[in-house]
Amino acid sequence: DVDFEHERREEVIQYVYDKYGRERAGLAATVIHYRARMAVREAGRALGLSEDTTAALAAAVRGRTLDDVEAAHVREAGLDPADRRLGLAIGLARELVGFPRHLSQHVGGFVITRGPLSEIVPVANAAMDGRTTVEWDKDDLDALGILKIDLLGLGMLTCIRKAFALLERHHGRKVDLATVPAEDPAVYDMLCEADSVGVFQVESRAQMTMLPRLRPRDFYDLVIEVAIVRPGPIQGGMVHPYLRRRRGEEAVAYPSDALREVLSKTLGVPLFQEQAMRIAIVAAGFTPSEADRLRRAMATFRRVGTIHTFRRKLIDGMVANGYAADFAERCFKQIEGFGDYGFPEAHAASFALLVYVSAWIKRHYPDVFGCALLNSQPMGFYAPAQLVRDARDHGVEPRPVDVNHSDWDCTLEEASGGGRCALRLGFRQVEGLAEADARALVDARAAERRPFADPADLRRRARLPAAVLETLARADAFGSTGRTRRQALWAVRALGPDPPPLFAAAGEGRADPEAALPVMEPGEEVSHDYAVLRLSLKRHPLALLRRRLAAEGVVPAARLAGMASGRRVAVAGLVLARQRPGTASGVVFVTLEDETGVANLVVWPAVAERCRRAVTGARLIRAAGELQREGIVIHVVARRLEDLTARLRALAAPDGVVRPSPERSLPGRSASGSTGRCRRMFPSRDFR
Repeated sequence: DVDFEHERREEVIQYVYDKYGRERAGLAATVIHYRARMAVREAGRALGLSEDTTAALAAAVRGRTLDDVEAAHVREAGLDPADRRLGLAIGLARELVGFPRHLSQHVGGFVITRGPLSEIVPVANAAMDGRTTVEWDKDDLDALGILKIDLLGLGMLTCIRKAFALLERHHGRKVDLATVPAEDPAVYDMLCEADSVGVFQVESRAQMTMLPRLRPRDFYDLVIEVAIVRPGPIQGGMVHPYLRRRRGEEAVAYPSDALREVLSKTLGVPLFQEQAMRIAIVAAGFTPSEADRLRRAMATFRRVGTIHTFRRKLIDGMVANGYAADFAERCFKQIEGFGDYGFPEAHAASFALLVYVSAWIKRHYPDVFGCALLNSQPMGFYAPAQLVRDARDHGVEPRPVDVNHSDWDCTLEEASGGGRCALRLGFRQVEGLAEADARALVDARAAERRPFADPADLRRRARLPAAVLETLARADAFGSTGRTRRQALWAVRALGPDPPPLFAAAGEGRADPEAALPVMEPGEEVSHDYAVLRLSLKRHPLALLRRRLAAEGVVPAARLAGMASGRRVAVAGLVLARQRPGTASGVVFVTLEDETGVANLVVWPAVAERCRRAVTGARLIRAAGELQREGIVIHVVARRLEDLTARLRALAAPDGVVRPSPERSLPGRSASGSTGRCRRMFPSRDFR
């Protein structure tokens, strides 16, 4: 694997084609298999079910299989489980799950051969111009001994490159990956507090929980941090022994001097693939070639693991060399965990460098960090709304999208008081606005070096169609012209349809008709912001619902830090993420956000099943449960979950009343139960 900036990945791909020639280089293929929701949709389509019905049925699927879909779940989706075609669709979908669907391009796997590639494997033109692919699945290439190199796009590399450029331009400081000041205590202090939103590799829920427990104080601690929160170490039972030994709660013991040499850096606990190979060689008598086969068996993302074939040899070899049988069994169990996902030490170290660099930028230049992150989207764990909020929490002033101030990318502007810059949101945040149109607007503004006076002036100078002007008005981007969102929309509509090019300036002098327009309610403003920008600088939706939530006993997330462990609490918030790790035995982790902060929920399998609809589909959740604290790490162990998504839809209604939309209703399904619009307005990162 070689990681490159994700925005330059195509440049790297074309470089490989140019260097080795298209007759000797091609992208590998991968077989796409049916997963549960795809299988449901295609089986429903084949049986003539409507798109809305198949979408509702697919929404009832929680995992990658259909084994847990029962009649109650189908009924909960507003459908009749006794319907013959629905039952047939589910049955056919169960048979389809895991079956090959089509051949696709590997995300970046390049096959390179010494001789003509077409003499070994059929080569085809890809759908994308300038690409050719081989017709064999990537998992077959290794068996055939064909070289494959994965050219992967890494968003954080793009972000860091843009951050360095912003740092030099606005703060006069020139650094690169090699010259960022090393071992800065302030950076480690920040990470120990789990202040890591947006920081590479340590921004996930699991990493934020681990940071205060591991408390990294130097670079190698970050190497450990990157490697330890992986299915391999977790399934191998390595995490808790390492933490206990690190805190001095458990003695560090080595069964032999040979293993001391292998495991001393990780306190006697194997955390890296190289250590597993060394254990096999020095303790079990493996030859280097056998250890390399063990490494291949530990390769990540394999559908069928082969580590179990080494069990007997490893245990027997360790026992023959004088190690206790139970210790040998434990070692194999730890090594076996790497078959799911484990890191080589070198990989973890290179990632740890990016952890440190991104954390250093965030700690000392949060304005630069937030701007670079937004300009590198899509990437990472958090949506733009959370990134802007985090920047604001670190003292950065965010400013709205504006036709007279914004560029395509987010930019930094001079702020009062000096020091940190203000963050101006760019047109890239506007849903449905093409980059070419935004560039035309910026060029027209720069050409005459004066601001746009109104929508008519913008249309005349930038030659933008009415649909683009309406998108900008919906984004409330005419604030600097003295117009509210509704006034700007009125002015755009008054311009009429787009004139032919010859008469583009005909309506230039026409004045907007005067009209007494009603003022938008705060809830309408916020809902429109989320619908068009995916964030709002005006208010958080939960702030508008707080009075009613407080009357129901719901506490703000910020108050959880001052509450005692074991106390019963109720919290509510927008769903930022749902996660159900394979190592968590069915436990679902949900992250909620309100206007004061974030609350983390632990949902046990029985509760997740009982409250399935809220867990899988709600955009706004109220959770009641018990507060659980470990140091600064706080969770709410949920006992009851309630879907409050309808309250978000009510915010967008002028009178606060949600009315069904007949065109979205289904037979046997309440139209008001549809959360499609709320999904677009308040997106979450689900089950990553």
